[in-house]
Amino acid sequence: MIQIKTDAEIDKMRAAGLVVGRALALLTQAVAPGISTGELDAMAESYIRSEGAVPSFKGYHDYPATICASVNNQIVHGIPSMREVLREGDIVSLDCGAILDGWHGDSAVTLAVGDIDPALQRLIDVTEESMWRGLAAARIGGRVSDISHAIEEYARPFGFGIVEEYTGHGIGTEMHQEPAVPNFGKPGRGPEIVKGLALAVEPMLNLGKRHTRMLDDGWTVVTKDGSPSAHFEHSFTLTDDGPLVLTALDGGKSKLAALATVG
Repeated sequence: MIQIKTDAEIDKMRAAGLVVGRALALLTQAVAPGISTGELDAMAESYIRSEGAVPSFKGYHDYPATICASVNNQIVHGIPSMREVLREGDIVSLDCGAILDGWHGDSAVTLAVGDIDPALQRLIDVTEESMWRGLAAARIGGRVSDISHAIEEYARPFGFGIVEEYTGHGIGTEMHQEPAVPNFGKPGRGPEIVKGLALAVEPMLNLGKRHTRMLDDGWTVVTKDGSPSAHFEHSFTLTDDGPLVLTALDGGKSKLAALATVG
């Protein structure tokens, strides 16, 4: 079932989204060679709870942590550990969710650990930009696959593998709701985008092929060919003035305004 929110409910989602956005900003500042993913997880949980919110992920289908921390060839759902210490040249995807007043926020970033190979920086940059292209393509009266198509249209020419098995999703009083938001596809398909619909858009791109496999822990998804992967995510909704990015500290205004000038 697709959940349509009132303006008051969107305000509550914005509050939850800001908790997530600020948590990820805190983690972004902390990422450096020598820090463990377990330490990052503890920082995120402490901050989220200090805001009167609770982590969305912890306990979700028995997931054991507050964030997902996916390093190098891990695509999504990497489990943080005090034993996993980040090293110079790594990349790490941090996925974070919080529940505030019964409403969810969900966002992810991929970060460089110190100096990284230019090919990895390009992977990060293209993944992030493809997410923003998807968000910018959303219009009231449009279709969900307009987002999917914009992501693929931007990312495909760079030659990266576009992960197909894991998608964006609706979000609201549950973390994962209908509809699914794939990162590829033809435009003009799927549910209509209406005011009050909230979606999480999250492209995952691999430096190599798109294929994935799951590790024995039952959570961590890695690239089948061992290549590095990047992941970005924002939760957003549509207003009469265009997209409002619920998990971006500025609502996505600066980036969306810049994209509006792109021909």
